[in-house]
Amino acid sequence: MTAWARWPAGTPSWTRTSTWSASGTSSLPPESITVAGSFGTPPLAERAPRQRALASNHVTGWLLALPLTLVLLAFLVLPILMIVVVSFWTATEFSIVPAFSFENYEFLLGSDVTWRVLLNTVKYAAVTWAITLVLGFTVAYFLAFHVRSQTWQTTLFLLCTIPFWTSNIIRMISWIPFLGREGIANSALLSWGVVDQPLDWLLFSDFSVILAFVHLYTLFMVVPIFNTMMRIDRSLLEAANDAGASGFQTLWNVVLPLTRPGIMIGTIFVVTLVMGDFITVRFMSGSQSANVGRLIQNDIGLLQYPSASATSVMLLVVTLMVIGVLLRLVNIRKEL
Repeated sequence: MTAWARWPAGTPSWTRTSTWSASGTSSLPPESITVAGSFGTPPLAERAPRQRALASNHVTGWLLALPLTLVLLAFLVLPILMIVVVSFWTATEFSIVPAFSFENYEFLLGSDVTWRVLLNTVKYAAVTWAITLVLGFTVAYFLAFHVRSQTWQTTLFLLCTIPFWTSNIIRMISWIPFLGREGIANSALLSWGVVDQPLDWLLFSDFSVILAFVHLYTLFMVVPIFNTMMRIDRSLLEAANDAGASGFQTLWNVVLPLTRPGIMIGTIFVVTLVMGDFITVRFMSGSQSANVGRLIQNDIGLLQYPSASATSVMLLVVTLMVIGVLLRLVNIRKEL
């Protein structure tokens, strides 16, 4: 006699089972032969709750992201769109004319002053990035690999953040009495006999601007690099040492490649902050130098909002291009 039976609950296959006959002619043990089934696919009645649960989780995820999405739309996307729209308007001495025109971009891109100022902005960003990278990498490497105690790591890291307890403007202006013609630096150099007369280029020059930038933004390079270095498996360093690699070879072939995501994140922070900073350039150069941010500030001061918007769009495009190049060099999402 043959009977059809289903496996216990949760098993998706049907089996055919041979049973013993009354005459006892069957001498083989019972056997189970899988003759049909859905090959591991749950039946429709069991799939439905799962699909409903997945749909519910999907909706819940969108609802959780909705508040932040609305905030970004209201305070980031819409203002940028408004700036782009206004950049195509024109302005007179007394009013803004909401008429579509390329006049602002034609004047902006056709002016030699614009390109010189843009080049000056890129110069500030590049020099500041190079110096902050060297300083940030050195500080992060010392904290991550030479300070063994976690307590000391935390303490020294907090010491690096002390300058951030005060305003950026206060930290920047504090360099003026130090670098001035009668300041501490010149007085010390004169008393030591290093120079015969005060150095004028210490203040209100490109040197003072870059010095202030480095002071303000080095920590933005230290933090991501330090965070990446702390995630490096120390056994890799031991393996390199056992293989006979020198300290420099370990640094170049092991530590540096694994620190690339942190370097790229720090680079994005520093470059974007420097390219948009205009207060530092104004005070530390004595208004003798300019960057794109200063152009925008001057246009706003003259109530030339369409021109300021066009300059802002140009700065935004250049910054996004720089970030795009950096993201092409290192896939931060994959590395992290």
